[in-house]
Amino acid sequence: MILNPRQRQLLDVIRVSVTISVEELAQQLAVTPQTVRRDVKQMEEANLLTRYHGGVALASSVENIDYSQRQLLHNEAKRGIAATVAEQVPAGCSLMINIGTTTEEVARALLHHQGLHVVTNNLNVAAILADNPQCEVIVAGGVVRGRDRGIVGEATIDFIRQFKVDIGIIGISSIDEDGSLRDFDIREVKVAQTIIEQSREVWLVADQGKFGRKALVRMAHLSQIDILFTDAPPSALFAQVLEEAQVKVVLTS
Repeated sequence: MILNPRQRQLLDVIRVSVTISVEELAQQLAVTPQTVRRDVKQMEEANLLTRYHGGVALASSVENIDYSQRQLLHNEAKRGIAATVAEQVPAGCSLMINIGTTTEEVARALLHHQGLHVVTNNLNVAAILADNPQCEVIVAGGVVRGRDRGIVGEATIDFIRQFKVDIGIIGISSIDEDGSLRDFDIREVKVAQTIIEQSREVWLVADQGKFGRKALVRMAHLSQIDILFTDAPPSALFAQVLEEAQVKVVLTS
């Protein structure tokens, strides 16, 4: 499903409201309730939303949106974040890059960098950066998830622990209001935790849709992050949490 502008706006309204009625959505979007119901039905089929008696909410906190749908969500924001990250990555440095559609955009933005050494548990990242002859790509071993080509498991963790890199670049599904970074898959979370441990500096890439989103598994806390790259100024609540955690925030240029 490719979201049209109205559907993207509908999703943003629900993220802010958490739960909302069809009538309220129609009023905020200046469309008819019938239009909202049609959009909601399509978005529920794509696992983006959940309908309940009297209203609409975001999809379950225990199951992530399908990978193909995540590739389409906020794609312009992700590309902007990736370009900004690439501007700050120096030539000749070592990186770890984890699973995620935003980190895959970062890989594309690094295609013309020279002298990079990249360790990744993301086969999509590896395939992208393999087209850069000036980049050495090291792929972690482990179990490959068919749905997104991520590599997870104890073998992946043991492999990553052999390295200490300059920068770890991680994506995330959720930034909670208490500063917790969360995701949906415990195996993926354990690998990301290891990447944080084995990186001298940690950069988080997250579009505004990740703020306040619900996800099941705690991965880390903002205080473990050095720089957050995002596409819009955080709300006052999150700005305070970021300041307390001493995270530098870089907005897309």
